[in-house]
Amino acid sequence: MASQEIIFAGFGGQGILSMGKFIAYAGMDANMNVSWLPSYGPEMRGGTANCSVILADEPVGSPIVTMPDSVVVMNRPSLDKFEKTIKKGGLVILDSDLIAREVERDDIQVIRVPAQTIAKDLGSPQIANMVLLGALVAKTGIVSMEVLLGALKDHGKEKFFEVNKKALEKGAEYAK
Repeated sequence: MASQEIIFAGFGGQGILSMGKFIAYAGMDANMNVSWLPSYGPEMRGGTANCSVILADEPVGSPIVTMPDSVVVMNRPSLDKFEKTIKKGGLVILDSDLIAREVERDDIQVIRVPAQTIAKDLGSPQIANMVLLGALVAKTGIVSMEVLLGALKDHGKEKFFEVNKKALEKGAEYAK
């Protein structure tokens, strides 16, 4: 796949911007053109946060994503906001532990991942975001898992690497 426009969205404090950052680093490591644009309300923690990431073989003209190929959401307000923007045939990955409602569109793919449950089972509730990121990478193939793990090793905190790796792998299993 030559390019992917992705929106990650949820509440501040859920690791929304981190998901975007790690896939952006992975894209750079894979010699792609990359854009990472964070956006959050004045509340920060608890308020809504989202970030737009573009990974492309061609130069990125604008960092603004209006019709994403993929959306990863960790709360219902984000699903409500971004569901209608996804390209036809696109993908939504959502945390089914936090979002009870069904996706209304039938022209997009939906992967429901119980990310909170998986993260708790791995012993770290904070890594639900990594579970969802693993599902995204496995489903889209925009970067390889090896490149993503390399980016995590280079740019993440070393003490969290092993548990984050497990979370990414669990998410990837879920997407397959």
